[in-house]
Amino acid sequence: MRIRELAEKVIDGYAVSASEAMHLYNEPLETLCSEADRIRRHFCSDRFDICAIVNGKCGRCSENCRFCAQSAFNDTGVESYPLLSSDVIAEAAEKASHHGIQRFSIVTSGRKLSRGEVEAMCLAAKRIHECCDISICVSFGLLDEEAFRKLKEAGVTRVHCNIETSRRYFPSICTTHSFDDKIVTIKAAQKAGLEVCSGGIMGLGETPEDRVDMAITLRELGVRSVPLNMLNPIPGTPFGNNKKLSLDDMRRIIAVFRFLIPDAAIRMAGGRALLPDNGRSCFLSGANAAISGDMLTTAGITSEADMEMLTELGYRV
Repeated sequence: MRIRELAEKVIDGYAVSASEAMHLYNEPLETLCSEADRIRRHFCSDRFDICAIVNGKCGRCSENCRFCAQSAFNDTGVESYPLLSSDVIAEAAEKASHHGIQRFSIVTSGRKLSRGEVEAMCLAAKRIHECCDISICVSFGLLDEEAFRKLKEAGVTRVHCNIETSRRYFPSICTTHSFDDKIVTIKAAQKAGLEVCSGGIMGLGETPEDRVDMAITLRELGVRSVPLNMLNPIPGTPFGNNKKLSLDDMRRIIAVFRFLIPDAAIRMAGGRALLPDNGRSCFLSGANAAISGDMLTTAGITSEADMEMLTELGYRV
């Protein structure tokens, strides 16, 4: 099937299969990206979803994720600190709101927050709502439905929990928790009435088949906010010597994800600052969302620069 015909079928409501998605990896890049962007315009118009994050608790993580600078298993020299105060988190949210950011995410290291830490973050969410008008997302690990309900009552609207990669490849990147642990967490958040943001990291050594399987899993879970990180190889981690993906690699990955999850916010996340154009061409290849500002342990792109670029591209934040 020709790529333009497949794009038309997607626009008409067709769900692309794994085998069809794999064929997209052999299509001419510019045609693929152009058709992916056409699908994006049909389903999402010129809307652009932008968020900022704060590293609410850093380092000394009990999990052995092979890509992560914050894992206690990896010798990276990253700064470690306990949970930030409600005032510090609210101040960061207010600053993001001032720059036109719509959504603010609190991210913490560790397998999951304790009950007391969840209570503290509920207070932080309430404090944020007192000082600014911004949607709140949290990434607090493998929490259960009860904890998610408490966070929802405090004003949280979305939970972030990356599945990272395919079910097949997941044991190659982490063994202290499982792919199914991630799925259970996502379903618990959804059952609590929260939206879910879930994606993964590209460049971990996965195959194109793994990427396609990951996208189909997210589609089946009903996830419509999909962050795609590009691995920034951190010295001291097992993946510290991985080859960085190219701009064309990321454009193709994003375009394929757009074909597979046509109505999603495909979000450029960690690693975007490694790209020579800061992701500009990716936003013409199917991506329509981004994390702006610094990442957890690496530098990002300023909100001012992002807003200027998005305006030039004709997006409406």
